[in-house]
Amino acid sequence: MKALVYKSTGSWYIVKAKNGKQYNARIKGVLKIDGITSTNPIAVGDEVTIELENEIENTVTITSVCIRKNYVVRQSPHNKRQHHIIASNLDQSMLFATLKDPVTSTGFIDRFLCSCEMYHLPAIIVFNKSDLYKEKEIAQFKEIQSLYETIGYKIILASIKNNIAVDEIKEMLNNKTTLLSGHSGVGKTTFINSIFPELNLKTQEVSDWSGKGMHTTTFAEMFDLPFEARIIDTPGIRELGLIDVSKQELSGYFPEMKTLINECKFNNCMHINEPNCAVKNALLQGKISTKRYANYLSILETISDKNY
Repeated sequence: MKALVYKSTGSWYIVKAKNGKQYNARIKGVLKIDGITSTNPIAVGDEVTIELENEIENTVTITSVCIRKNYVVRQSPHNKRQHHIIASNLDQSMLFATLKDPVTSTGFIDRFLCSCEMYHLPAIIVFNKSDLYKEKEIAQFKEIQSLYETIGYKIILASIKNNIAVDEIKEMLNNKTTLLSGHSGVGKTTFINSIFPELNLKTQEVSDWSGKGMHTTTFAEMFDLPFEARIIDTPGIRELGLIDVSKQELSGYFPEMKTLINECKFNNCMHINEPNCAVKNALLQGKISTKRYANYLSILETISDKNY
C-alpha cells in the first residue's frame, strides 16, 4: 500500500494512505536508499510503501521509499559532512523573510536560493511584516525587489497581520506542494493560521533581547489546505549550510552568473581574479549586483572541497 509522509518526529512518522486514512509508521531494521547519505532516511513529502503492523493501534511499517522527484537539504547540525533532507517531492518553495523583527540577511536568502537552484525548485520570496516598515525599510525593500526580480524570482510584499497580499500568496499555492521556510519569527506559522485557522498552530513572539525569532516548529510537517494545495512547514532555520556542491559549481546556481560562465576564458573559472572573466566584467559594468557577488564570495569561502 502507498502512503505520503506528513510528519517526522525522529523514530516515528505520520503517514496518510491513498484512502485518506492516517497511520503511525516506523522503520524496521535498516532502510537503504541508493545514493542518499543523509541523517534522515525518510523525509516529509516522501511517497512510501507500507505494511499494516497493528490494526488496533493503527501502526504500520514503512518498507520502502519511492523515487523522489526532488528534495531540499540542509547541513546536518550534528555532522557537517552529512546532510539532512528538509522535505521532498516539492513543486516550489516559499521563503518568508523580514526586514525588521527579525532581520533576514540577503546572505541567508542567497544560500536558500542556491539550495533551490541545485534541485531545480522554483522559489518565491515573501517579505512579511510590511506594517512595521518605515521609509528606510521601504527603500530597502524596493532595492531588494528590483535585484531579485531582475534575475527571475517572484517577490511579494506582505503583512499577514493586516491581511495584505494573503490572497495573492494563497493563489500561488493552488494545486502545488510548497515548502515554507525562513527564520523563526518571520510569520510562517501566522500565515498558515490565517489561511487554515482550524489548525491553530502555536506561534511565538520574537525575542526582545536578541531580536531573533524563537523556534516554535520542532519538526517539518505537511498540511492539506482547504483548497487544492499542500504546504510543508519547517523548523525555523538559523543557518542553511550548502553541501554536495563544489567551488567550481557554485556560480552555476546564481542565474545571472550561469548565463555568462561559458564566456569565461577558463572552464574552471571561479570569478575571483582570473583573467578574461565574463562574470567580473559584468560586475564592473554594473550588470551583476555587487551585493549578490559579495554573497557569492562569502558562500564560496564556506565550501570545502572535502564536503562533496
